[in-house]
Amino acid sequence: MLVYMTQTMKTAYRMYRRKRTGVFYAENNQTREQQSLGTTDKGQAKRLLDAMNQGQQSAALNLQLGKAFITHADPKMATRTWQEAIDEMSLRGQAVSQARYAREFKSPAYAIIRNKPIIETTGDDLKAVLKRGGVATNNYLRRLHNLALDNGWIQWHIIPPKKWEKTAKRPKRGITTEEHQRIIAAEQNEERLHYYEMLWLIGAAQTDCARLTVEENVNWQTGVLFYQRSKTKVWAYLKIGKALEALLNKLPKQGFLFPKMATLKDKHRSAEFSRRCRILEIKGVSLHSYRYAWAERAYASGYEERFAQAALGHKNRAVHHAYAKRAIVVCPPLEDGLNSIVPELPQLVNVPQVPEAFAA
Repeated sequence: MLVYMTQTMKTAYRMYRRKRTGVFYAENNQTREQQSLGTTDKGQAKRLLDAMNQGQQSAALNLQLGKAFITHADPKMATRTWQEAIDEMSLRGQAVSQARYAREFKSPAYAIIRNKPIIETTGDDLKAVLKRGGVATNNYLRRLHNLALDNGWIQWHIIPPKKWEKTAKRPKRGITTEEHQRIIAAEQNEERLHYYEMLWLIGAAQTDCARLTVEENVNWQTGVLFYQRSKTKVWAYLKIGKALEALLNKLPKQGFLFPKMATLKDKHRSAEFSRRCRILEIKGVSLHSYRYAWAERAYASGYEERFAQAALGHKNRAVHHAYAKRAIVVCPPLEDGLNSIVPELPQLVNVPQVPEAFAA
């Protein structure tokens, strides 16, 4: 068996000589990469070439032996490619997540590893994908790598967790009050205008907001607007205040609150909003920025955190903190707080002295 594998392995390098200098060179038969052997002596060059091929064949032989042993444990291990990992990952999560996976994995960057056996993949292969891709590629390729690791398709980290390249992410922020007012003032389509106002008031994701209906999401008896998030299946409940009540009175009394917006795909709603922002020269925001804006306003106003988390349908506090982290809280003067707690501030002067035994 070993003799057969050795005979079937092709040499990794071939030798040639440049006429002008007489120096011998070695060329990789697979990558066509060339390197000088640094000699004009044919015998010496031949010995160097044999050493290079022997080293390459030893590595290839070790790989073949490893495959032979692995195949007994998992027959598909030696031939399973990254495309199979991509196919499995593309079926995970909700429909929205699956659509994102499908868009990302169509990227030409993944052509480097798409048909490559997983167990033959090196760190250089994954780094080449990262170099060709963008910020999203770093995120999704790491997920793909971890999927292969969790499934037992590889027994080690191809790239250790701490060695993954850190990419500069575009900062996410909420739409400011001034920007929202400009968007509303410039919007000529009445339904889109009301749609943006609803996003501002309830902080819903764009698809969840577009699919709100009178019968299923508005309860006038209890005065509550509620909906189930399509992404996480978490229910969000929000008391109908004066501003939201005024807006609901302008909307249809049955069926979808936004009939036209409900029929559009998320990318079409996003494209229209991006066009509006581009005309108004508003940068760094998207429809999802309305969720950040709601969380930031709630945090800055002292809104109870558990209420804000429930209103946005966040499963955990960490996610909610990420949405509200850019909020700016302007604190009142300290004397105002002291006056509200201790009406007669001069009484603080008469506090008895601390005994020396307890002094710092």
